[in-house]
Amino acid sequence: MDGIGGDMGAGFASSGGLLDPDGAVERLAAWKGRIDQLAADTRAMSDRLQELRVTAADGNGLCEVTVDSTGALCDLRLGPRSQRVAPDVVARTVMDTIREAKRQLADRTQEIIADTVGADSAAGRAIAERVGQQLRDPDGTGSGADDQPGRW
Repeated sequence: MDGIGGDMGAGFASSGGLLDPDGAVERLAAWKGRIDQLAADTRAMSDRLQELRVTAADGNGLCEVTVDSTGALCDLRLGPRSQRVAPDVVARTVMDTIREAKRQLADRTQEIIADTVGADSAAGRAIAERVGQQLRDPDGTGSGADDQPGRW
């Protein structure tokens, strides 16, 4: 019995197990390096996402909209044609163009996530899912946060 216990202990320590202080220090250093890299990648992603703005224009020259990184409308420009079109058409066009800008924003956000933390990482997947829910309009109803009736 002593031979088995002694062999296991010696093999365990020499193979970089828990009883190998040098191996433990190396594993901790490698783990810290991975954590530091993830933190740096996450900061880079956050900085790039905060700076992100997307501008989209409709195909008929009625409007151009700009949304910020959260999908909030931060600029609206009406083209000269908008004065010759019924107001309800202009309004629908503006709302459609905002949805398109948000779709483009979601796409750009996915690219930034992939470039920084990686689309396959747990953090990347979680962030991408949240962004998709926030910015994409899966049912086409325009029921995003900026589409609340009665907001002026």
